[in-house]
Amino acid sequence: MTIFALGINHKTAPVSLREQVAFAPEQILDALRDLTTTTQVSDAVILSTCNRTELYFSGSAEQSKQVIDWLSKFHQLDLAELQHHLYLHQDQQASSHLMRVACGLDSLVLGEPQILGQVKQAYSHSRQAGTINPAFERLFQKTFSVAKQVRTETDIGASAVSVAFAAVSLARQIFGQLGKVKVLLIGAGETIELVAKHLLEQGAEKITVANRSYDKAAALASQFNGEAVSLAQVPQALANADVVISSTASTLPIVGKGMVEQALKKRRHKPMFFVDLAVPRDIEEQVSELEDAYLYTVDDLQSIVLQNLQNRQEAAAEAEQMILQGVNEFNSWLSLHGQLDVVRDYRDKGEAIRDELLAKAGKQIAAGQDPEKVLAELATKLSNRLMHAPTKALRQLLQDEQPQQQSLINTLLDL
Repeated sequence: MTIFALGINHKTAPVSLREQVAFAPEQILDALRDLTTTTQVSDAVILSTCNRTELYFSGSAEQSKQVIDWLSKFHQLDLAELQHHLYLHQDQQASSHLMRVACGLDSLVLGEPQILGQVKQAYSHSRQAGTINPAFERLFQKTFSVAKQVRTETDIGASAVSVAFAAVSLARQIFGQLGKVKVLLIGAGETIELVAKHLLEQGAEKITVANRSYDKAAALASQFNGEAVSLAQVPQALANADVVISSTASTLPIVGKGMVEQALKKRRHKPMFFVDLAVPRDIEEQVSELEDAYLYTVDDLQSIVLQNLQNRQEAAAEAEQMILQGVNEFNSWLSLHGQLDVVRDYRDKGEAIRDELLAKAGKQIAAGQDPEKVLAELATKLSNRLMHAPTKALRQLLQDEQPQQQSLINTLLDL
């Protein structure tokens, strides 16, 4: 059995192609069954996320070509164009790739944690579809074990490596739990949307979104039961905000020193935490001069991100060693599993020979032949057929004249 990992990801293909190769959740079960029926591969797991689509399967080299052909036909894509962006790993490289993916080492953001849950979901779909067998069962369980070890024994996911995540992490360090903290987000673009996502993950519940377009602010706020205000309402909203995070495309500051002074007076100088992720700045630099106002810029966060990225890279080196050990352990199990199959096949073959000769002997006796002669013939034929292949193999081993082999042969033959 050869294990394959076939895929396309953010490193090998643009998002326009990745979108076409992706599998919708409701397609997965039917796709798995169609894949195994069409190509006759013995195992199949489909992992499909926004940054990658990967197929893990076991079979022959010829079947791997069939799987590529199946993938292009399933999504109605040009085969030559698709092949240009695909990668194909096999055996040790395939199992290593799976473990690196599950640990977040192959992600767009190094160490991101969501991918492990997505791998587990892909495994669950395969079990539901009945396209996973004992060897793949063992491979994925070993993968989950290694991923858990990496998460618990390294700092791969401990540090923020995006300015959006760094902003929220810094707020959490200052305020502790964010459940009761009032947050004002200024802007409604991708960065603020990502900030909002991280805030929700950290337990924030009281979020207000301000934007030049009220409709965009309302659309984003509706995703987390927040409130929306226009930019004109920011001075009033400031007085209620413990945390202010801003990222707009404005060419002029939106929040000035005087505006913050008025907000602090209304708050009776209860501290405010500001994060300005915009370039040019949304918040006047002079805000940092005010007591009880703490301002961080994108440059401040970039230095944190760079240091954290270095920390993650060091943790990734530790993780690679854990993955290597996991791959070796799986390969050892796979080798032993294969040896057990050889023993089982040999026993099955021996029993088949026995049953064949026994049935023939029974017919001879029933036909009136001398039972003693029939039994003697049965014993001779049985011993000859059972000993022929092992005797031939033993002669070849004995020609090598290796002491270790001689000792093993003596043990096997009980000499």
